[in-house]
Amino acid sequence: MIPVAFTYKRAGSVSEALELAAEHGDDAKFLAGGHSLLPLMKLRLAAPEVIIDLSGLRDLSYVTDQGSHVAIGALTRHHDVEHSDVLRREVPLLAHAAGQVGDPQIRHRGTIGGSIAHADPASDLPATLLTLDATLVAQGSDGSREIPVGEFFQGLFETALEPDEMLTEIRVPKPAAAGAWSFQKFTQRAIDWAIVGCAVQDGRIGLVNMGGTPLRAAAAEAALSDGAAPADAAAHAAEGTSAADDIRATRAYREHLARVLVSRALTEARSRV
Repeated sequence: MIPVAFTYKRAGSVSEALELAAEHGDDAKFLAGGHSLLPLMKLRLAAPEVIIDLSGLRDLSYVTDQGSHVAIGALTRHHDVEHSDVLRREVPLLAHAAGQVGDPQIRHRGTIGGSIAHADPASDLPATLLTLDATLVAQGSDGSREIPVGEFFQGLFETALEPDEMLTEIRVPKPAAAGAWSFQKFTQRAIDWAIVGCAVQDGRIGLVNMGGTPLRAAAAEAALSDGAAPADAAAHAAEGTSAADDIRATRAYREHLARVLVSRALTEARSRV
């Protein structure tokens, strides 16, 4: 399908992007890689009157070692996250998860910030950053602020970003045991959204597509901290979740997948130590 007519604006700086957003308000949407917004527009599920193109903001594409954490610009493409030497060394879980997003075409165009701001619970990177206890930096008309990732996802496609704010940076703490990680997901085809997925790092467990937001498997984490074996802890993986029941999988099947994938992930993470 063809989107409804819209006005195109190309921002030359963060400040210009924010000025355009303030000028047009709820009628405007930011465009990063476009792999989330454009399909919605073609299906007429989104019909912004103004598109603010951020692709020219090259200063928001970077991966830098900041000592205690790794800083990632919001417009860093998935391919660059996957192949970053810094991330492969310090936060290999994130580098690996970025390499599982879609296909090469999507990874060369899609951005980590776009994925996070879109807040699709079936997306790989929001749950991965939740597992890594990342901090998100937003900039708006009143300056910048830091948002803990656990407070960022508010609901299905809803975030803590204010209308006049844009995501500019992701800060990922360096894990205590960088090798104790695993990422698992189950798809119909390799390029598809996960029916269910999970990320594990240092005993923290994030779930993909098990609710209206990315979730932590709190019950499984508690069992693990009490000394449970991976398989026993994973038996609690679906507790407290609200998985969808749709044409791709029933809720019961997703809950089963969560238990299986978390068991595999915990076992693999333990084997890496």
